[in-house]
Amino acid sequence: MTTLLDIQNQIAQLQKQAEEIKATELANAVQDIKSKMAAYGITIADLQGSGKPRAAKVSGKSGTPAPIKYRGPNGETWTGRGLMPRWLAGQVAQGKSKESFAV
Repeated sequence: MTTLLDIQNQIAQLQKQAEEIKATELANAVQDIKSKMAAYGITIADLQGSGKPRAAKVSGKSGTPAPIKYRGPNGETWTGRGLMPRWLAGQVAQGKSKESFAV
């Protein structure tokens, strides 16, 4: 039967083993990083973000909405872009011209 003291000694031994393994793996990781930095010419400044500035991303949207070109009888609006809205398609189907709703 295992006693509490035996288990505590095993825990202490395992923790010591874990610290030794961690130190070895850390040293290997650092060496690997240093060799890759040397191979690719990477500096500490590159890692800190003070390297060459990157090009800013440009989105296709300008940020300002398109001006309203058409206004419906109940205050509906349409910029003239995309599919014709239902309110305007219904009016055109009744024989009215799209230009009659131009702003």
